[in-house]
Amino acid sequence: MAIGTFGSFGSKEKDVSELKKNVDNILNENKRKKELEILGNAALSRVIDNITVNPENADSFEKKKVEDQIFDTVNLLLEENKKHLSLGDKQYVVHSVMDEIFGYGPITTLLNDPSISEVMVNGADSIYVEKSGKLEKTHYTFRDNNHMMHTIDKIIAPLGRRVDESSPMVDARLPDGSRVNIIIPPLSLKGPAITIRKFALDPYTLDDLIAFGTLNRDMSKLLRASVRGRINILVSGGTGSGKTTFLNILSSFIPSNERIVTIEDAAELQLQQDHVITLEGRPANVEGKGRVTIRDLVVNSLRMRPDRIIIGEVRSGEALDMLQAMNTGHDGSITTVHANTPRDSISRLETMVMMSGMELPSRAIKEQIASAINLIIQISRFNDGTRKVVKITEVTGMEGETITMQDIYVFKQEGFNEKGDVLGRHITTGIVPAFLEKIKVMGENIPLSVFIENGDPQNRRL
Repeated sequence: MAIGTFGSFGSKEKDVSELKKNVDNILNENKRKKELEILGNAALSRVIDNITVNPENADSFEKKKVEDQIFDTVNLLLEENKKHLSLGDKQYVVHSVMDEIFGYGPITTLLNDPSISEVMVNGADSIYVEKSGKLEKTHYTFRDNNHMMHTIDKIIAPLGRRVDESSPMVDARLPDGSRVNIIIPPLSLKGPAITIRKFALDPYTLDDLIAFGTLNRDMSKLLRASVRGRINILVSGGTGSGKTTFLNILSSFIPSNERIVTIEDAAELQLQQDHVITLEGRPANVEGKGRVTIRDLVVNSLRMRPDRIIIGEVRSGEALDMLQAMNTGHDGSITTVHANTPRDSISRLETMVMMSGMELPSRAIKEQIASAINLIIQISRFNDGTRKVVKITEVTGMEGETITMQDIYVFKQEGFNEKGDVLGRHITTGIVPAFLEKIKVMGENIPLSVFIENGDPQNRRL
């Protein structure tokens, strides 16, 4: 018994010793980071007064000159303070100073990483990223809230935007098109928060989505023919499900001889066609005037002789104007909406039409929706980070007071593998969409085989 007790005591003593060692390592690392931070600030203060180049327009040659200047300044500061640093630590300081001058501070490296799709700053010492569809915390930090506000000013100043206590929220864009949302105290209780949805320099193609398992080849044939055949499409999904990416791919199928007007809060769509007009909403100015809403832009777009209207997302009363446009000669228009199922997306459209201020009876609203929307594409983001089209649903009309719909394709989940990845496949329901005749008139043909599961004739409902 005594031996057992002694062994237990020895084990605890070892655990305490290990814990103390880990704490010491953390404290030493924090001390090292603080010293590098102080050195970086000192180097930045000395260099910034002597820079003659414009950070926004500097070329690679000018940046290299500034980098050499920073390196010399770091060596001089170390000599003055009789300290020594490894080459790796010196380069770390130089890069951090370069990021402050030419980039956006600590998040510059994250923004330059092509594997990262979103950067989320929850506070000065808490920065998360989305990588391969999954969230993970990074070791990067800001010095304090003032450091964050300096970075925020660098983001919004070139756009003529402002953020302060009287206007504590702002949507903005980085020069590469990445979407930025900023919210500061008093609305954000833990300090400023920055959310950046990165802009893909090399946009995904349909083949990429097929390779990712987002949809299959038969589904892509249906969607390509539907867009070219001027079917009105609603892309539905939750936050981060990939609606804008999918909308961008759908829009690539629009013939290049058509006039397209895109309408967004913050321009993200990357259309490859030549005949494209890009419209972007505008917030109110300092006096609270000059605000231009998505609804204003939708109404204006109808006077611009568009063949197609693409709305980044409907959130409010613009839903009514969009439905009316779809019902009055602007076939082939596409938009997105936040919703978890095709049925929910229809309910949300009804609610948004009511927000327009027009006192329309419920049946009239439903008739507008049933007449305007032909196809709903539902996208979901799964726990493993993958995005998949879980349903392609046709809106077929009305029965009584109910809008009728039928699923053409669904994603059948079959469990998870040992890594936690979702297993499943896209299957056809066997139903042939009623709008097939409409797209035939437009010269688009879809083989009936795409609606037959594995060629099984028992699956047919033609």
